[in-house]
Amino acid sequence: MNAPRDIAVGIIGLGNIGRYHTDRLRNHGADIVGGMDVLPEARERFERDYGVATYDDHAELYDVVDAVVVTTPNKFHEEYAVAALEADIDVLLEKPLAHTVESAERIVRAANGSEGFCMVGFHNRYLAPIEVLTDQRDRGRFGDLTHIDANYVRRRGIPGRGSWFTSKEIAGGGALIDIGVHALDLALYMLDFPEVIEVTGTARSEFGTREDYTYLQMWGSDDGHERFDVEDSASAFIRCANGETISLDVAWAANRPSNNEFVLRGTDAGAHLDRSSGEMTFYETSPDGAAHFSDTQVETRERDAHAAEQETFLRAVASGERPDRNTVEQGLVVQRVMDAIYRSSETGRAVHLDGLTVPAE
Repeated sequence: MNAPRDIAVGIIGLGNIGRYHTDRLRNHGADIVGGMDVLPEARERFERDYGVATYDDHAELYDVVDAVVVTTPNKFHEEYAVAALEADIDVLLEKPLAHTVESAERIVRAANGSEGFCMVGFHNRYLAPIEVLTDQRDRGRFGDLTHIDANYVRRRGIPGRGSWFTSKEIAGGGALIDIGVHALDLALYMLDFPEVIEVTGTARSEFGTREDYTYLQMWGSDDGHERFDVEDSASAFIRCANGETISLDVAWAANRPSNNEFVLRGTDAGAHLDRSSGEMTFYETSPDGAAHFSDTQVETRERDAHAAEQETFLRAVASGERPDRNTVEQGLVVQRVMDAIYRSSETGRAVHLDGLTVPAE
């Protein structure tokens, strides 16, 4: 098996998230051999800070790499991921899989026909509390998990009005496809990707289009409400074949406290996780001795989830074996559920999915 320093990695998209990945990949010992971006200023800054070659054409970079990390805006995921897969290059593709379900399906087809693999960047799966929850699920502590409340609500957190994040053409959607994708993926992941049969949802645009949108800080620049054509919140209810359900609540902006909490309900136990703080509690009952409730608080060591995700990716590249975590097939299920939420919102009706599930290997 190759060591990380023997793996030549290229970065596609040299903005903030691309640089974030680069720093952590170097900590792993990966050989960052180059980067690609269509913006000259991004290339110049990357060359200056990391001392590697940069390109304005991905084909040149693909001639010298074993693997690539794609961190572009959503609309361009397909172009760069498919080209890499057609060249049998391994891909770590930032979430979501794509900006539309049709684009996501094309990426999956390319991955299925490639000697390379595509891993989707759902890094929150690697958080220590999530690892504990899924371990306890596999050990049977919850009994049958039946329902998850999944929340990712910001009081004010639009990531830059007028940026690509607020353009439906480029991003594919707003709060749901940006941050809601994390909450939805974690809920499906903790339920072990059950068969989804029905989705009901509503997407709203209540704040981003207002001239008087008031905030204390913004991740990007505020170029005004005129270039905002996506939702800033979404609520959905997801029903699965064996009775499992998910209640999803996401927002870039809402007149309520921020909420990044997950509540798991099972037949033998439940759990509450605040993803922001890492605080986690298990809830159980017992008739032993005398009827009683048992609430167990669990502390975990802080962990860099992006770095842990990259470790899985680099090991898979080195071994030549496809990873069984964060697969494109799972990413496609998440994408199809999001698409169903949007369609339900447009029609005002539930969307039936005829047994949507991850294909068996």
